[in-house]
Amino acid sequence: MLIGLIRHGLTDWNAVGKIQGQSDIPLNDEGRRQAEMLGDRLLQEPYHWDYCITSSLSRAAETGKIVAAKLGIPLLEPDDRIRERAYGQVEGMTAEAREAKWGKDWKLLSLGQESDEALQVRGLAFLEDMTARFPGKNVLVISHGGFLAQLYTALYKDKYSERLGNLSLTILEKNEQEWNPLLYNCTRHILQKQH
Repeated sequence: MLIGLIRHGLTDWNAVGKIQGQSDIPLNDEGRRQAEMLGDRLLQEPYHWDYCITSSLSRAAETGKIVAAKLGIPLLEPDDRIRERAYGQVEGMTAEAREAKWGKDWKLLSLGQESDEALQVRGLAFLEDMTARFPGKNVLVISHGGFLAQLYTALYKDKYSERLGNLSLTILEKNEQEWNPLLYNCTRHILQKQH
């Protein structure tokens, strides 16, 4: 079984560095273009994908709709477990605004944000459920940077810590009890189009 984990395409809030969290911010035109580029790349690669599932936030759902249509695969019902972290009071704020209001250690304050542990628990539960529901199938999962970063921490501790790019692709293969990474945080499809 393969799981392809994808961060949604660019939004206006991404472009200006605002934390989105569970605020439902749509893709912008560049984000739609990125989703098309990823779809084109996936058509040319040797992996066959059976299904696509997204979070229920529109930026992930629209990314999934574009990619699934390109590949001609079913788009499953959205899953709330793969939504972005709830960021509470910091949603909609840039790094400068957060630091101006609460200081550099704002992450240590209780501002209504979901904990790392809570994200990891729901991420691992989602993966377990996918394994049970779709044994031997290959599933594309379109989610969010903060959520995916915590899922990778749960699976691999601190082995992967680079920031996840918009429309980055990570492919995990299920072997016995482990998920082995075949590809991590790859944005080749976007970088090629920029040159």
